[in-house]
Amino acid sequence: MTRPTIVAMGGGGFSMEPDNSLLDDHVLDLARAERGQQRPRVCFLATASGDSPGYVASFYAAFARRAEASHLALFIRTVDDIESFLLDQDVIYVGGGNTENMLAIWRVHGVDRILGKAWESGIVLTGLSAGSLCWFETGSTDSFGGLAPLSRGLGFLAGSHSPHYDGEETRRPHYHRLVADGTLPAGYAADDGAALIFHGTELAEVVASRPDARAYRVERGPTGAAVETELPTRYLG
Repeated sequence: MTRPTIVAMGGGGFSMEPDNSLLDDHVLDLARAERGQQRPRVCFLATASGDSPGYVASFYAAFARRAEASHLALFIRTVDDIESFLLDQDVIYVGGGNTENMLAIWRVHGVDRILGKAWESGIVLTGLSAGSLCWFETGSTDSFGGLAPLSRGLGFLAGSHSPHYDGEETRRPHYHRLVADGTLPAGYAADDGAALIFHGTELAEVVASRPDARAYRVERGPTGAAVETELPTRYLG
């Protein structure tokens, strides 16, 4: 029996760490274990970057030799039956970019609903940045230029999320402020190079491609300030 699995990377993977494949290797290992495919079928969604041709090309360069690689384009759509296409995958990998735009486009094409079916069926869902934030109810996004609360994520995972926690100096204080004042519910933050692994809706493990990358639980404390708790992290190197 496969189980719902999400690997939410704060940052990293082939696009941010082209010379460090530890996170992507771990996703493929999870897919092999969960799906029983030695050469997993991996589909890339570059919606958040406007289906950037360069981004898609980088994905194929990173995955084509070790997986059955494909991508789903939505700006110039070439797949008629998106549901059958996505539910035939072992991994759905979501790239970074504008989270709000991505979610809006997904909803137009029904991808949000299909991803829910994919998750329930045990297809490994993963991604970085926008591809990490989208699985949660809400979080901190730069979709509008400056940082702001995400309007509505897919909600597979409860609470909020902040990617790039150590990668941009404003991320941590902004997330703390939104959790402290109640704008965002409690949630998880992940550094670049750190990935939160959820089985079902429960956090199973944090792994990292960098020795110093970490993830955190951030909650509103009894005094009204944000309380940050570092989570145990396993370095994959």
